[in-house]
Amino acid sequence: MTRSSAIALRLLALVFCGVQAAAQTTPAWTTLFDGRSLDAFNTVGMANWKIVDGAVQADGGMGGYLVTKQPYGDFEIKAEFWVDEKANSGIFIRCANPQMLGADTCYEVNIFDTRPDPTYATGAIVDVAKPTTAMKAGGKWNTYEIRAEGPRMIVTLNGTRTVDVQDRKHARGVIGLQYGAGVVKFRNVQIRALGR
Repeated sequence: MTRSSAIALRLLALVFCGVQAAAQTTPAWTTLFDGRSLDAFNTVGMANWKIVDGAVQADGGMGGYLVTKQPYGDFEIKAEFWVDEKANSGIFIRCANPQMLGADTCYEVNIFDTRPDPTYATGAIVDVAKPTTAMKAGGKWNTYEIRAEGPRMIVTLNGTRTVDVQDRKHARGVIGLQYGAGVVKFRNVQIRALGR
């Protein structure tokens, strides 16, 4: 074996070990809603949540939330959602009080195309960050990817980053899927903790 071949093999082995180590330290995704069971959630409020065709949906009641039983600090969450044009919904993160979710006690990643004041419409974090790109979610399946790590939060809707902001108000808490009005559906909700 030539000297250059030996060096190339050593470099290849180092790269392989590095990739393997990175794969071992990347946390796995945990499914919160698999289309069949709401075991990872408590129900808060009066929304008429039901499972239909692999999605959890609400279309009536006085509003409500599906709230995770476990709190999270640093995490990534992915959720697919479908709303009609008049829907008011959102994903609330780092909520300190699992019985009292709101934009003042949590970060509210909004789903509200027809919000009267469009400043914090779909894609925004209410009262924290306006969306960099105005987007509409009504009438189709969408995907939210939300990353919260330390004070930094990144919101991506259908592959477009709408928010990249730092805020220190809420460091840890439960996550809530909101029904406020209209027709709201969620499916394929997954989360993974980020190590710090």
